[in-house]
Formats: sequence, structure tokens, C-alpha cells
Amino acid sequence: MKQEKISTKKLLAWFDKNLLVYLAGFLLLFIPLYPKLPLFDIVPGYIVRVRIEDFLILLTILVWFIQVLRKKVVWKNPLSNIVIAYLVFALLSTLSALFITKNIPLELLHAGKMYLHFFRNIEYFSLLFIFYSAIKTKKHSRVMIVISTFTMLLVSLYGYGQKYLYWPVYSTMNREFAKGWRLYLTEHARVPSTFGGHYDLAAYTMVALTVILALFFLVKNKWLKVLFGITYAAGFWLLILTASRTSFIAYLVSITTLMFIFIFAKSWKWAIPRWFMVMFLSMFVMLSFGDLSDRFTQVLGLEKLKEKYTNLAFLPKIRKPNNAISIEEATEIAKVTAKSDQPPSTTNPNLPGDVYEDIPLPIDDGEGGVTIVSRTFSDNAYKYGLSAAIRFDALWPRAWAGFMANPLLGSGYSSLTKETVQQFTEAESTDNNFLRTLGETGILGFVLFMEP
Repeated sequence: MKQEKISTKKLLAWFDKNLLVYLAGFLLLFIPLYPKLPLFDIVPGYIVRVRIEDFLILLTILVWFIQVLRKKVVWKNPLSNIVIAYLVFALLSTLSALFITKNIPLELLHAGKMYLHFFRNIEYFSLLFIFYSAIKTKKHSRVMIVISTFTMLLVSLYGYGQKYLYWPVYSTMNREFAKGWRLYLTEHARVPSTFGGHYDLAAYTMVALTVILALFFLVKNKWLKVLFGITYAAGFWLLILTASRTSFIAYLVSITTLMFIFIFAKSWKWAIPRWFMVMFLSMFVMLSFGDLSDRFTQVLGLEKLKEKYTNLAFLPKIRKPNNAISIEEATEIAKVTAKSDQPPSTTNPNLPGDVYEDIPLPIDDGEGGVTIVSRTFSDNAYKYGLSAAIRFDALWPRAWAGFMANPLLGSGYSSLTKETVQQFTEAESTDNNFLRTLGETGILGFVLFMEP
């Protein structure tokens, strides 16, 4: 009996000591891999919904908070003061939006949407505190590296399944998709894998590739080097399939920064040849295969150069599934236009280069009927493509206008896509987090958010 009691005590002590690190490791695996399926609305009519990972993060926060109170872990980290300061100014920004600039109506629906974004930021930042407190030893670090590597590999494999085998897609790119529609990708649609959209996947992949490439060059164990090499190659091709220009540029900058660090850690003779090799292969693959090269050549005006390369990115697929609908079919049903995901138009020369088909807009006439209106496109749409024109003509100017409304504190969360104060927008997008942070939280929030 006494031995059993001692064993139980040791088990509880081990559980108490390691619970947080196991929860952190599980989040590192679960959040990227589990499809973004919704549980329920938190703001009626809004695209952001509560998902399983929100409850898992909440549970981990509670465990972390209890551990902090019991002084089992340290809550402070090198960025804790900056994060707290940012959240203070973000809170002041929300109050400014309600009572000073008054661009957020003092109503539960509008204020609730704004504070939803405020608390989402707290949720995101909480992961920094959790992982910093949980990882205490080199063994913990190695475990997290292995988990991250296998996660990137599995995300890549699922992305290939979506691209070539019609594996299910669960997107949050618009209000209707975010309800949990089971979709499949058509030939030129961008791969979102297990994320809510291709931009999220591309950002995640870009960060993971930098770490994995560093590990590939540094480890001496040949089996680990093979693992990191395969994962890097798989992740890079997935980045190409997302067709995200910004993330690819960020990837090039990140790799260059990594090799610059290696110049001091190793030597320039060691780092420069490896940088040249990685950059050459990256640019060659990007320019030779897939829609990403089309998007770059279009915005840079290099279509003739692109004609010298052969597009081999899309292989024959298996039979289409019967239990899902395509992205384009779902978009038409939802009356949402996302034609920047389409290949350049070859049927109508009067359309911008990245608009495949001229689909008229259904407009509510205010009397219970619908009027069909032909689309018009800006000069930027014809010059740079519709995807870039949306940013140049609408999203980025609105973010700047939000900043000018209150240069110190901005116009508040979820305020940049509105055309009028009373308008309720069902989604927020700026396609530039620098401008979004500047517009929503002003120069004070921007400086603290971007502080390294």
C-alpha cells in the first residue's frame, strides 16, 4: 500500500511538472493540422466563429495561470513588457473609437465585434507566454522542433492531396465558406491545406521553412538531415502552390537574413555559396512552375519572359468527388466574387489579366428585387491585375484613412473595411498587416506591435 502511494505521488508530481509542456506540444500539432471547422457564432452574422482550438487554448491558459500562481513557471519573458504595453494602447484605441472618433457605434453588435478582435489578440499573445514558460530544457526544445517538422510535413502532404486528389477543403475566406462547407480545389485554385485560407498557409510555411533550412544545414545526424531536407522540399513546393507573392518575397528575405547570421556564426565562405544555391533553386522553381510565376510576371510586366518557361505544376487528377462542390461553384452560390484566384483570361481581352470570366453583380435594388449590373474595373486592375488593384484602390487607402482618423490610436479594431459608420462588415481584410496595425491602433500600437 505504501509503495502504491509513493508511486501515485511520483506520477502526480511528474504530471504536475510536465503538463504545460505537453499541452504546448499538443497545441503546436493540433492548431495547424485540424481543419478550421466552426462550432458556433460569437457575433451574429460575422465571419469569425469559435472553433475547438479556442477551447484548447483557453484550457492551456488556465493551466498556465494556475502554474504561475503556484510559482511553478515564470510568466515574464523578453517581450512581456512590450506585449502588455501594446494591449494597453490597443484598449485605449477601442475606447477612442467609441468615444472620441466615434467611428464604432456604441452598440453591442459593433462594439462586440471590435472587442472580439481585441481578445483574439490576447489569445494570440498568450501562446508566446505559454511556450516560453513550458520549454525549460534542451530536451523540450528538441521535442518541439520534431513536432514542428512533422507538422509541416503533414500539412504539405495534405496540401498535395487537395491539389491533386480532391481532398476536402474547409475555408474561412468568406462568410459562407466559414460555415464549414466541404469544398474541393479546381485546377488553378490556391492551396489552403488545413488552414482557413492560402494566405495563412503561406505565412506559416514561410516561417517553418526558414527554421527547417537552418536545421538542415546545422545538424550532423544524417537521418535528421534527410528528414529536414525532405520536409524543406515538401514545404517549399507547398509555398509555390499557395501562389502568395508576399509570402514568397518574405521567404527570400528570411533566407537571406538567415544566411547573413550564418556569416557571423560560421563564415562568409560557408554561408555565401549556400545562400546562392538556395536562392537560385528557389527562383528557378518559382519562375518555371505554377501560378505564382504568372502572378509575379503579371504585376512586373514580364509576361513575355514567362512565355519561355513551361508550366508543369498541375498534373492529371483523379475522379471528382460526389460529396463536395468546387470553390468556384460555392463562390457562385454564396454570391461572393474571388476571381483573383483564377488564371489569366484568354476568352475576353476586355477583362483584367487575372479575371477569368465576366460575371455580373447582383445588386439589391432596395425594393425587394435584384438588379444585375455589369462589372467595371479600375486602371490598376488592367495594369497590375484585380488582386493588386483591390489593395491599391480600396484596402490600403482605407487603412491609411483609419490612421489619419486618429494618428496616435487609430480607428479601432474591425473598422477599416467600412464605408459608413453604421455599416456592419462581415469580414475584415487589409492584405497588409503593417497598414492594418497602423490604421487600427495608430502609431503607438504600430511601434509596439512591430517592436522586435
